[in-house]
Formats: sequence, structure tokens, C-alpha cells
Amino acid sequence: MRVATMDKPLTGIRIIDLTHVWAGPLGTRILGDLGAEVLKIETDTARGLRDMRIPTPGMYPGGDPKDEHWNRHGEFNKLNRNKKGLSINLKTDEGKSIFLALVEQSDVVIENFSATAMDRLGLGYQSLRDANPNIIYVAMPGFGTAGPDSDFVAFGPSVEPMTGLTAMMGYSEEEQHTTAMGLPDAVAGVTAAAAVVTAIAQRKETGQGQHLDLPLHEGTINLLGEKYIEAQLTGSRPAVLANRSASFSPQGIYPCKGDDEWIAISCPDDSTWASLVSILAIEGDQYPTMAARQQHHDQLDELIGSFTRQCDKHELMVRLQEASVPAGAVQKAPDVLSDPHVLDRDYFVEMGGEHIERVPYPGSPVKFDGQRATNWQRAPKLGEHNEEVLRDVLGMTDTEISRLRDDGVIANLPPTIEDSRRRSKN
Repeated sequence: MRVATMDKPLTGIRIIDLTHVWAGPLGTRILGDLGAEVLKIETDTARGLRDMRIPTPGMYPGGDPKDEHWNRHGEFNKLNRNKKGLSINLKTDEGKSIFLALVEQSDVVIENFSATAMDRLGLGYQSLRDANPNIIYVAMPGFGTAGPDSDFVAFGPSVEPMTGLTAMMGYSEEEQHTTAMGLPDAVAGVTAAAAVVTAIAQRKETGQGQHLDLPLHEGTINLLGEKYIEAQLTGSRPAVLANRSASFSPQGIYPCKGDDEWIAISCPDDSTWASLVSILAIEGDQYPTMAARQQHHDQLDELIGSFTRQCDKHELMVRLQEASVPAGAVQKAPDVLSDPHVLDRDYFVEMGGEHIERVPYPGSPVKFDGQRATNWQRAPKLGEHNEEVLRDVLGMTDTEISRLRDDGVIANLPPTIEDSRRRSKN
């Protein structure tokens, strides 16, 4: 479709991003990191109203919303780097026409609305395919585009329990826990990126686009295959194991010196156990086999904990790792940000702009030929690239673009509370 220099794997691929919250934006961020041109299209209210700040702790860098609070959301800026921002009212006829014109010039459209939202807008897969027969369309509703639950409202923390994952977590069947982070969103985001890359590769072979149906629900179930096999074979639910393993012992999280400091230790075989015994200077002869250790996990936890309480978690981790014992310090966010290993690998990337302070953001976990992607761009301000995209991609004149702005088809500022009320009355 376009001639481009291949400095990144997906250079030359254009993606229209209609996603919001976490799952979809994570997927498109990965694709943008890999070189795709991502056009993020959102409503003018997507980041909140102009005179209504979100009082969420940690929402803004330094805790200060400042004047352009809608452009300072930490979560938005983390998930939307390497994208161009457009604010287009898709409920207007002209907005829909612009969108379809962009679809004609693009390779992928990805959205994570409810199952029927795009059809209700008149912009479902068939309409997009009419505009571009080769388009790859990715739908990411919580429970898929069909099925009895397809109309369910989906949010990561509520989807997670429905996958069976919650019932496997915690310290007892009576006190279950979730991941506290909406794991289905993260899983779906990564899966979406992989699915798009696969569909692009397939299109090179077949010349055809396709419709991808990627529910948050099934993406997480996919992680738990062995547990479903176990349930079929035994007829019972998998045991709640807390930090332990069903296959080996000891395994757990053990207290270390300091307030709320911990270390994770695993012993998958007898040789590892022997190494652990020698370092911790504990009596291990009475637990010579894995079976014996499994039977006495409580006693082993007590023995190990009595030693680890005296140790710095990082120093102990190094000692254990030097003896080939799998061990990892339980790190909080500040620990990770200052971790010498992470810093040495240049994982975090500083980004910011005139509207938001430069701070470290998570980078890409992938290196290509030993190099990470460079020249990353901060997340766009609301509607920041309206003019650029409409002019350079669709060939619109400045006069046409100005009229679209005056008519409310495009925007670069959110409405006020009063503006929003006025709209709802009309």
C-alpha cells in the first residue's frame, strides 16, 4: 500500500485504533512500538470533561492535574505512546465518512467496544470491508461477538473470576483472591498484538483481510489449559495452593529483614534442595525426597523462614542464585525502577512533553539483533494530529479541516460540563 523504509518490523503498516481502557491500547502500543503507524481515534469526551478533574491517586504525574488534565493521565500516556491522536465524532455523517476514508488507506482496524457497538454506528465489519476488502478487523469485546454472554458488560476484574482463575488463587477455598490488576486485559492486549501480526503475515500469502474475534474471557481461559484437563480427569476443582506448588517443595514467599520485605524460593528437585540446605544451614537430612518434602511443607516453611528473616532480600537472592537455587526478591515498584539489572538493559524509556513531565515508562521487552526500538514518541494530546492526518493521508485542505472543526466533527479540546449538558438536551 505504501513504500517505507524498514527500520522496524511493522514499518509501513497503518492501524486505526478505536480502543480504550487497557486491553486494546496495550495491544496497539505493542504494534506501534514495532513500527506500525497507529492512528488513535477517540471522542472529545474520552479523557474526561475539560472542567472535571479525576481525583484518582497517582492519576497525574506528581499528583498535579494542572491545566490540561485530560492530556496528563498517567495510564493514558503509558499505553498510547507511538500513536497519532485524532478526535473525530463518529456519530456524525462527516465523521463516519472520514473514518471510512481512513479505513481505505489502512491495514488494520482494532476496537474493544461492546459486541454490537460498531454495527449500531453503521461501521461494522461489513461496512469496513466494503470500504477496504483487504482490511483486517479486530474486535475485542469481553465475551466475543456471539454467544449467550456476548452482551455482558466486561471489565477485567469481573471477567477474571469467570475464567476460573480466581477459584485457583488465594490461601483457602473460603478466601479467594483476584490478581488485583485485571489480568484478562493484559492477556488480551498481548494476544491481540500477536493476532494482528499473524493476520498481516497471512494476508501477504492470501491477499485477503479477515475478521478477528478476540474476547478477554477466552484469552485468559487459554492460560489455564492444564487446569481444565485436570478437572476433566479428576472430576474436581484444582486445589487452592497459595504460593506453593502441586509438583515440588519447598516453594513459597519467605520473610526477610526489614518491614514487609520478602523473597520467593523454589526447589524443583533434590539437587536444588541440597544447595538450599547448605546455604541456609538448616537440617535437611530428614527430608531426602520430594515426597517427604511435600508432606512436610509447613515445617519446611518454618525452617526456611527462621533463616530468611535475618537476611537482606537482595543479598540472599544473589547467594541463592549463585548456587543455582531459583530465588527472586519480592520487589515493589520503586525497587524495579532502580533495579541495576533493569537499568543496565535500558528497559525504561523517558518520555514527556510541554504538557507532561518526562518520567520513565515501561519499554519494550523485545530486542531485535540486540537493540531495542528507539525514537519513540510520547502519547498524543487529544486530537493532536487531526490536521496532519487529514491533510497528509486524505488530502484535505486547511479550509476543509477548519470547517470540520467549526462543525464539531473534529476537536482538540474536551467539552465543558455545560457543553456536555447542552449536547444531551439536543
